[in-house]
Amino acid sequence: MRFLGINAIFHDPAAALVVDGRIVAAAEEERFSRRKHGKRPVPFSAWELPEQAAAWCLRQAGLRPQDLDGVAYSYDPALVRPGQAGLDGHWEELRTRYARRAPHFLATALPGLDPAQVRFVPHHVAHAASACLAAPYPESAVLVCDGRGEAASHLAGHHRGGELTVLAAQELPSSLGLMYEELTEHLGFQRSSDEYKVMALAAYGEPRHLEAFRDLIRPTGDGGFHVEPIDWHAFAKPPTEEGRWTSEHADLAASVQARLEEVLLDLARWLHARTGARHLTMAGGVALNCVANTRLLAEGPFDDVWVQPAAGDAGTALGGALHLAAEHGEPITPMDGADLGRGWTDEELAAWLDRARVPYERPDDLAAAVAAELAADRIVAWFQGRAEYGPRALGHRSLLAHPGHAANTERLNDVKGREPFRPVAPMVLAERAGEIFTRGPLTSPYMLFIHDVRPGWRELIPAVVHVDGTARIQTVDRRREPLLARLLEEFEARTGLPVLVNTSLNTAGRPMVDDPRDALECFGSAPVDVLALGPYLVRRGEVFR
Repeated sequence: MRFLGINAIFHDPAAALVVDGRIVAAAEEERFSRRKHGKRPVPFSAWELPEQAAAWCLRQAGLRPQDLDGVAYSYDPALVRPGQAGLDGHWEELRTRYARRAPHFLATALPGLDPAQVRFVPHHVAHAASACLAAPYPESAVLVCDGRGEAASHLAGHHRGGELTVLAAQELPSSLGLMYEELTEHLGFQRSSDEYKVMALAAYGEPRHLEAFRDLIRPTGDGGFHVEPIDWHAFAKPPTEEGRWTSEHADLAASVQARLEEVLLDLARWLHARTGARHLTMAGGVALNCVANTRLLAEGPFDDVWVQPAAGDAGTALGGALHLAAEHGEPITPMDGADLGRGWTDEELAAWLDRARVPYERPDDLAAAVAAELAADRIVAWFQGRAEYGPRALGHRSLLAHPGHAANTERLNDVKGREPFRPVAPMVLAERAGEIFTRGPLTSPYMLFIHDVRPGWRELIPAVVHVDGTARIQTVDRRREPLLARLLEEFEARTGLPVLVNTSLNTAGRPMVDDPRDALECFGSAPVDVLALGPYLVRRGEVFR
């Protein structure tokens, strides 16, 4: 059976296709529209239909809209409670009316689709399904935390036998995600977008306001929590201008981050006591907080913690499709990787290069050629295979660099136009990770946990070591990623370092590069030395003579 999932509410519009219980394709609309998170100026700040992503998913499988057995829309307007405290009533009414009409909008966007095929899947059920059904476990406890769904901000459940039992849900307006969004905005960042910057800033501070936040954010003992209204100005004034973050701002970020971790631990312990499950699966925007994930694994009661790589709202498209498939009795194939987006043949990539009239070569050994460039401290734009689903670059749309030069952190942040306190991440073969890193899972393919860098290695790979001695690693499985594995081995043969710097291939305010045109535009506008586009190499010195 064939099920299409759609997220077109709040932000991060996306589409995903599940055929016979297997994930065939998944993509975010921003990769096509080039509008990050699908955001437009008010009043069009949300509800963008992922028309291009949905059409591509169908083309990828050779399907027409009328071939689908169902379409999941990851929001159920029937669950909205008008006038619920703390919500903006005008926008809530507009959003609900839009959602009710979504089946007809989709039928217009996908000619041939019967609006009756569209099913509303509750937002947090879609989040939960994206985790527990895609995970490699037949049974798991499920924890969803985000800004908000229709009327709640959290779900705790138990998945077994292909069915999800909801055990708790936190009603709005209490929300860990909205609380963190408010802090993000107060610190001068963009809410529903830049929360990871707050997490990075927290490493520079001390949680000196923790006791105050323990009073403001409290678990309720029944699987939920309560968040009081917070006067952020009482803790730190907003930055006077961009880039003027002080120790006060870092201390505030550290305090909120620490309290978030404590509350998540309390929720996990309650959930474990109710389920007895060995494994915890997670989704929702809060599940992208890799520092909190690591503490849950280290101090929580579960043997394993598995986070779906597109854990934000984009992932609800996948969850909705998986939910419908499971309801129809389809056996679900666990997710085997995040490379679910668009890809191009070698011939198609060569045609793009010819059209752009740039000189290029096809080396006999791409891994060796790129490793030589990296060993010479050149920055490489790496465009290989199918694009990643979710916010992390996992070696398909990446900027790669030498980890042994501390200046490369600032250098890459300058290339990308990012804040100077932002860390970059290391990529390492899975079987080598234990030599270099401790804490966190030693298999971490989706870059959703942090690890301590062993003291002997911190001086050797300073570019990937954050101010607190940690790194957010990506482990590479040579079975799934043979080219990346060879690149790491070739780089180590030249430098003695089994690690590469890996950060997303994009510049500030732009979505991650997705298609060859994006790659060529990024290469042309940013100070990147080499572009590895499939099997081809383009060298900056040869293009810009």
